[in-house]
Parts: sequence; C-alpha cells; structure tokens
Amino acid sequence: MSEKRILILGTGGIAHRHAEHFGAIPGCRLVAAVDTNRQRAQQFATEHAIANAFGSLAEAIAWGEFDAAVNSTPDGVHKATTLQLIEAGKPVFCEKPLAVDHPDAMVMTQAAEEAGLVNMVNLTYRNAHAIQMARRMVDEGRIGTIRHVDANYLQSWLTGKHWGDWRTEERWLWRLSAAHGSKGVLGDIGIHILDFATFGSGLDIAALQARMKTFSKAEGDRIGDYALDVNDSVAMTVEMENGALGVIHMSRYATGNLNDLHLTLYGEKGALRIWANQLDSTLHVCLGADIETATWKPVECPVTPRNEHRFAMALMSGENGQPSFRRAAEIQKLLDLCFVSDREGRMLNVE
Repeated sequence: MSEKRILILGTGGIAHRHAEHFGAIPGCRLVAAVDTNRQRAQQFATEHAIANAFGSLAEAIAWGEFDAAVNSTPDGVHKATTLQLIEAGKPVFCEKPLAVDHPDAMVMTQAAEEAGLVNMVNLTYRNAHAIQMARRMVDEGRIGTIRHVDANYLQSWLTGKHWGDWRTEERWLWRLSAAHGSKGVLGDIGIHILDFATFGSGLDIAALQARMKTFSKAEGDRIGDYALDVNDSVAMTVEMENGALGVIHMSRYATGNLNDLHLTLYGEKGALRIWANQLDSTLHVCLGADIETATWKPVECPVTPRNEHRFAMALMSGENGQPSFRRAAEIQKLLDLCFVSDREGRMLNVE
C-alpha cells in the first residue's frame, strides 16, 4: 500500500491539530504547507517538519507532488480552493462548514463526485465514541422506533473568560459580526448539533422552525470595527422523517457549560442519552426492566477512529468515508432554512 502524501492548505489554529493527527497516521506523510502568507506557511512547515512551503495554492498545484489536501482555510474561501484542488485531481478533507450556503456546497459536492475523488468534511463530533455507539444501537433496533429527540450544544464564552475575553480579542469578536463573516452561533456550532442529532438518530429532519436572538452586549451594539449583530441563541422545533418531534437548541450564553453537546433519543423500547465535548463523551441507556424505574446505566463505548483516520483509510481503500461533502451539504441546507424560518416566522418543510 503506497504512502499518501498530504498537503495542508491554510495554517491557522485548526491546521496545527490536523498536522499532529495526520503526521501520526502510518502510511501518511505531510509534504507541504500552503498559506497566502508565505512566511507563516514556512513557520508552520518548520514546526511540523514539513519539507515544502508555498505562498499560493496555484504554486502548490503546479508543483503537484501530493496525493490529497486538508483544506483549513477560512470558510469564505472553501469553495474556490476546494474546486481548484478537485480540478487538479486531488482528494480533499475540508474543514466545516463545507461552504457558506447550500448552493455552493452542492457545487463542491457535485464536482468531487463527478471527478470520483474521496471527499470528507471534518464534523469533529463524529469523533465522539458515544455517538458512534449510540448509532449502532439505534440501527440494531435496541430502542425501537424513535418518537422524540432532544439535542443541544451549549457554550458560555459570552458570560465567562475561560477561553479569553470576547470584548478585547479579535478571535472572538469576529464571531459576533456579520460583516466579518460570522453567521452567529447557528453558523458556528449549529452544523455540529444538527449532524449530531440526525446522525445519532439515523433520521433526517423533514420540517423545522427556528427562532434566533441577538442580545445587546455593548454600548451601541458595537466594539471598534465590530458590529455585534449575529445570533447568540437559537431554538428549533423539528419533525423527523418518521414523524418524531424534537427540539434542538444552541447558545453562547449557557452559563456553566464550557463546550457541551447533549442528545437524548426516546424510543418505544428504550432511550439513549449522549454527552460529548471536544475531548470526551459518555453514553447512558434506559432499557428493558429499567424502563419501569426510569433507571439510566452507563455503557462502555469502544474507541472510534478520528475523522483524519477515516480520511486516510478512504484514501488507501478508494472508498469514500463519512462525513462526506454531500452529508455536509445536507446539513448546510438545514442551516440556510433556519434563517428563512426565523425571518418568516413559520415552520418550513425540508425539500
């Protein structure tokens, strides 16, 4: 099995984690770093013992000595850069979101599929052991037909300084401003909880209604160049494809929660309760005789491969891994519909 040479495009914060993970996978070798700031690309390459650094994607593609790319660029350039890589015949592992809207995401999906290239999106909470175990139990029929879904993703960096002070640090301020590319808490973490809920349940969302709130956080709702105008909290009601109802919500004002995802699946024969953060996850179940006493018990969850490993396995096998571009595009459609639903004040069917 031949070694797979990996190029990393964009050398910001998340790129360092990808370099660490791909660099540790047997059969993968990091061969190039690319950034519009050549000096930053060179620093990144030096730090991760990567032999080549480029100041443009075009330059790297002209060189061509790589087998696949990790796209860690800002959201707004995912489409243009990924399409260049696909045109060059390179499989792509793209950061989330795949694109800024569903039409762009579908253009990228169709291009990758028509080219027959491995394509994946880094929906990081697929790395949680508990969500993978829960899905297996759902598929095995352990909880029967799902009748209700309860999901949330809760952060509190607007009420605490555990990740820094959002009032003074640009890495947080931009996430509060539409003009700086933010789509609020929905755009930032909504993609994760929607994927978590639908993947975990094995059910697509058939209809949704969303309400969004932007709270006043500073005088004039502005700090310097940053207009603080995007959604801080979102609450959704959903109907799943099998008729089950559900609630999905997310907030940056969830005091006491650093970075917590919760999903409870209520079925006719049992229930599953999943918790996850960026480091760990747990699964509890209520099954059999425990239903009568509403007793929940922990379940041991086997370790699941990280998305980076899934991508590496896909490159080596030639069979596309999950989550794919198409999967990310489906989630992007839901995100786009949330904005329409909030604006129009009504439930929308997912066509």
